Amino acid sequence: MLGLNLSVLSVILGLLVLAFNSWGVVRPAAFGVAVRRFPRSIGWGMALMLLGTAWFIYNVSIERIADLENLKKYLYALFAVVGIGACFFVQDYLAARGAAVVMMLLAKTLVDAARWADTSWRLVVVVWAYVLVIAGIWFTISPHRMRDMIQWATANEQRTRLLSGLRAAFGLLLVILGLTVYR
Repeated sequence: MLGLNLSVLSVILGLLVLAFNSWGVVRPAAFGVAVRRFPRSIGWGMALMLLGTAWFIYNVSIERIADLENLKKYLYALFAVVGIGACFFVQDYLAARGAAVVMMLLAKTLVDAARWADTSWRLVVVVWAYVLVIAGIWFTISPHRMRDMIQWATANEQRTRLLSGLRAAFGLLLVILGLTVYR
């Protein structure tokens, strides 16, 4: 995605993960209420689905597959119609579905960035990417599972704080790797 190297990508994503989950550590009740609303959010769903659609079309546009060159303009239209159409005709769990699309596209970006890194620590990002792909596929097929996982993860303040703390620590690890090992 836009030529980000592994170091920059790791720092940006690490800061995002750290910031978001710090909220869960500091204010677990408010965090739990907010994230439990997410899977059925139409606003977040449209934003994520449109982001995913645009990102996917961008990825198709930079691919150089000779067999598809003549079809690209039709593919762009098809993907745009599917992405925009989903916003209007598949609104049930739209945010979960949009997040699933973005997860899989983010995974592609992570693996692309880690491909040429000359360290075994790149496997942290690669394993995370594969977890995102599996989650993305699962949430695309069964978006209600995201709701169930969020309900379980935020069932009480202790669990919310613990899991948010673990995710925040992972975000911090990504920042540290991005500033040191991945440079």
